[in-house]
Amino acid sequence: MHLRGNASFRYRDSAIVALAHIEAPVVVTSAEFEERLAPTRQKLRLPDHLLERVSGVRERRWWRPGTAFEDMAAEAGSKALAEAGVDPGEVGLLINTSVSRSTLEPSVAVRVHDRMGLPSSALNFDITNACVGFVNGLQMAAAMIDAGQVDYAVIVNSEDVRPTQEDTLARLLADGVTRRDYADQFASLTLGDGAAAAVVGRASRRPDGHRIVGAVSRAGTEHHELCVGSFGKMTTDTKNLLRHGLQLVTDAWHEAEADGWNFSGMDRYVTHQISTPYTNAIVEAVDLDPAAVPITFDRWGNVGPASIAMTLSEQAESLSAGDRVMCLGVGSGLNTAILELAW
Repeated sequence: MHLRGNASFRYRDSAIVALAHIEAPVVVTSAEFEERLAPTRQKLRLPDHLLERVSGVRERRWWRPGTAFEDMAAEAGSKALAEAGVDPGEVGLLINTSVSRSTLEPSVAVRVHDRMGLPSSALNFDITNACVGFVNGLQMAAAMIDAGQVDYAVIVNSEDVRPTQEDTLARLLADGVTRRDYADQFASLTLGDGAAAAVVGRASRRPDGHRIVGAVSRAGTEHHELCVGSFGKMTTDTKNLLRHGLQLVTDAWHEAEADGWNFSGMDRYVTHQISTPYTNAIVEAVDLDPAAVPITFDRWGNVGPASIAMTLSEQAESLSAGDRVMCLGVGSGLNTAILELAW
């Protein structure tokens, strides 16, 4: 039996001082996937346009062949540093939060560190926690900055889902595929490639920054088998993942508000970008204003941990000083993370 409750964190002097994102250049529509899977869909008597209609994902993006996703993480990181006006030599911490990896060892962070030309004094490592990894990276950076251990941190993410999706399409076209097989691997077809980065610094030294107010997290690890991904395959119990993920969010939300957090009336709610049913369920469950919930999954797909960061980066130009912003996600495992920013 698990003891129930939230973990709450308040930060004193940490701020996001720059954001950057990179859209992968190759657009792949859901209609293209449907066309490739036509023989299987006909055998299983599945309707046309099922992928787009159910998920709301009209298209996703892939990197060009030969592109190393680590290099795109480094490019996003360097872009964010330039936007922040921070020299690479000032960086004391690099955190890579990508789910994707080409090898088990070494870390993805070491290649990004090398490509960005960061100093040997910059601590670097991976945080992998499914789709909440980027928010966890921001939490770690804020804690280390508040502790006086570093002045600037860079959090990066880049996802490369093309190999997994190509493998999935091949499996679903094989003889003997069942409706259960199709349903279990359906969610992997909603994924997409992309990259993002954030630079975190001291709020007291960067009045142009967006202060990291605090965060709430909650674990529901008894549900760790609902979505399992390997190098070439992801299987998802979509129905129960939505049900238990939604319960985890609402439990965390209501307990946080009882503890004194005020999550109502935010100017923007940047949720993890999964699908139409997921977004609608979150909006209804915690009574969000749909107009304050930007949508990017319809054209980027689910870009894993990068989705919150990419969406926040895109929204940055439309936000004003004093706006309240929430980043909210659920990651396979299950874990949820809620992060508040004062723009």
